[in-house]
Amino acid sequence: MVQIEARLAQLGIDLPDVIAPKGNYALAVRTGNLLFLAGHIPLLKNGVLMTGKVGADKSLEEGQEAAQVIAINLLATLKSELGDLDKVKRIVKLVGFVNCVDGFSQQPMVVNGASDFFVQVFGDKGVHARSAVGTNALPLNIPVEIEAVVEVED
Repeated sequence: MVQIEARLAQLGIDLPDVIAPKGNYALAVRTGNLLFLAGHIPLLKNGVLMTGKVGADKSLEEGQEAAQVIAINLLATLKSELGDLDKVKRIVKLVGFVNCVDGFSQQPMVVNGASDFFVQVFGDKGVHARSAVGTNALPLNIPVEIEAVVEVED
């Protein structure tokens, strides 16, 4: 078993199937050694979509959980695109959008659910640049959406 997949197994994580995009876009686009991943949503492996607004019907911790689910879904897309997660050289950047109430200011803490997970899985290769933005709504009333830029091996 390859190193990153062994690490996921240690953490008890089984990657979900990749869901085809629901619009006119690709889940991933590669240019050179960079792979740009479209915004992913918190779809659980059992097919349940996490919904809600952080600061209203979702807590900070539930937002962090949604961000981690998205990170797992991003890894599933990476695995589908690369065939081997050990081809990931570095998580370069995450952009996280948090569906939250006015006055909520902990968007970075919500997106830490994904950031912490990538560091846990990839170590130093998981440390990345990041933006965390609050918004009044997201598609399907999801609490979080995250996109990523990943450097990959040739």
